[in-house]
Amino acid sequence: MPVCILSLVKTMEDHKDEIILILAGYQQEMEKFMQTNPGLHSRFPIHIDFPDYNRQELLQIAEQLCAKRQYQLTVQAKSALLHSLNPPANNSDDKFGNARTVRNIIEKAIRRQAVRLISKHSTTREELMVIEPRDITGVEPCENV
Repeated sequence: MPVCILSLVKTMEDHKDEIILILAGYQQEMEKFMQTNPGLHSRFPIHIDFPDYNRQELLQIAEQLCAKRQYQLTVQAKSALLHSLNPPANNSDDKFGNARTVRNIIEKAIRRQAVRLISKHSTTREELMVIEPRDITGVEPCENV
């Protein structure tokens, strides 16, 4: 058993009236952690499960992340983002409703947008602030020939 868990259990016992300890994580990982020491489970009698964010909530998070950095998602970029947030068909991904995933998508989109704009000779203020679908997906739009 790792020394840090033994130290945690001892500290919790020695200072039980002085500290409050909150653990957070995905359900399966937390259950594995609790099983590493027989005394852990009884020391954490309150368990709160938070449901995953739904697609609309994840879109709102994306919009807030963009707005905080003065970016805007086009209507088409929002649609591309929602499409990328479809839950897996077999629903095996227990981390689907994760805001970190949305943050990573937005950060990658901002990098793609910068790369896309750097090749232009001049850029407008609006172009600097707009995230397009290709920035979300990484796929260039097809041009009709």
